[in-house]
Amino acid sequence: MFGIYLKRELGRRKKAALVIALGLALGIALVITVNSVSAGMTQAQDKVLKSLYGLGTDMTVTKAQSAPKAGSSQGPNFKFDAKSSSSNKQSSDRVTTQGGQALSSSLVTEVGAQKGVASAVGALTLNVTKVDGSFTQGKAKSSTSSSSGAQQQGGPGGGTTGGGQPQVQGGGANFSVNSYSVAGIDVTNQDLGPLATSKITSGKTFTSTQTNAKVAVVSKSFAKTKKYKVGSTFKISGTKFTVIGIATPDSSESTTDVFVPLKQAQTLGDAKNKVTTIYVKATDSQQISAVKKAIQSNISGTTVTTSADLASTVSGSLSTASDLATSVGKWLSIAVLAAAFLVAALLTSSAVSRRVREFGTLKALGWPSRKVTRQVVGESMVNGLIGGALGIALGLAAAYAVTAISPKLTAQLGSSGGGGMGGPGGGPGGGPGQQSASSTMEIALSAPVSLTTIALAVGLAVTGGLIAGAMGGWRASRMRPADALRSVS
Repeated sequence: MFGIYLKRELGRRKKAALVIALGLALGIALVITVNSVSAGMTQAQDKVLKSLYGLGTDMTVTKAQSAPKAGSSQGPNFKFDAKSSSSNKQSSDRVTTQGGQALSSSLVTEVGAQKGVASAVGALTLNVTKVDGSFTQGKAKSSTSSSSGAQQQGGPGGGTTGGGQPQVQGGGANFSVNSYSVAGIDVTNQDLGPLATSKITSGKTFTSTQTNAKVAVVSKSFAKTKKYKVGSTFKISGTKFTVIGIATPDSSESTTDVFVPLKQAQTLGDAKNKVTTIYVKATDSQQISAVKKAIQSNISGTTVTTSADLASTVSGSLSTASDLATSVGKWLSIAVLAAAFLVAALLTSSAVSRRVREFGTLKALGWPSRKVTRQVVGESMVNGLIGGALGIALGLAAAYAVTAISPKLTAQLGSSGGGGMGGPGGGPGGGPGQQSASSTMEIALSAPVSLTTIALAVGLAVTGGLIAGAMGGWRASRMRPADALRSVS
């Protein structure tokens, strides 16, 4: 009887039922869209942070910021011999540790032994400034410093080439400056650290036996700039390296140009048994704050940076859009959904008021108030479920449209204010305790819809139906048989 009557009444009131369902659908669709876009923002931010941190990294440990010594601001010096013969090309490399800050390698074991730490891996990031000079005449010794303006720092992918004129006695010179980043990694544990965010797309990665081998993996952008391929060789400070693999970063831009075994990087940077960054993975992601406090308390002279700390330094359209999605979008969804529930309840109550004769007659025939109320709630529940189905369809369509369009968002990566962290290979000039030159990354936005979001939509549909049914049922329960007789007259 309940099902037959329910079907007949819904069939008679298709337009009213559709209006109520559409109101709920719009509210539910907006909730799905905002949730999916917010999830996409979170994924985009994770990509940005992973490009700096490394896959699975929960925090990094770097040397605490120290005040610069007097006179330490002078840049690196490069020396060339000016020959009397024509067109003598010379080259010189200057290799420095990132920010000039380094930790003892023994701290990697000490950090790994802290409570809540699952694993810890050390890496050494170097900045290589390469100067290529050409002398045309004269005999002299020339010396130039990066502080003179001849050095122009470059970002990922080979840096920027600049020119300058050194002071040469009795002749002229022309040279260019190019800078790039090198990361020395622990080849026995590549699942954590700067190389973990890249995929080897040509050649192969390091083996666990290549702890001191003169081999390198280069980023795709750097290989393209330098025209390197697997098997190519190049020199850093006179040491020849063979390219064994080309890595493509998971994010849109690589923050490291060259990867070499850690021992080789320590030799190049004259930093024996030193690392610039310790990558830490916690046993439980919920205990990251506790692990950070433990490391800071037990190991002095270090700065611990979590992904939450680094996220605060990300700016640009990604950050702005994320803030809008989590603040304005959330409250807009709540407001629209509340309005949809209210409209559904009012329309249901209004529809019940127009059915005075029907419900009054049913009560006169012996229907109790609870049975009438159940009938109204049943109709409202069906309307709510229809609205939920329409809302899910609209929400999925909106999410698909966002993913298909894939609007580009920019993330500007800066240095955190105090002790900060530019991330390994964050470009020359970056490093702990410094305001590094910002790097801009471009991320394509997607809008993934999870099962949790679908379940939320179904729950909202049921809730909307119950609210509308409760209002209509309360109105129907107050009707009496006499109201039906008055409506006839």
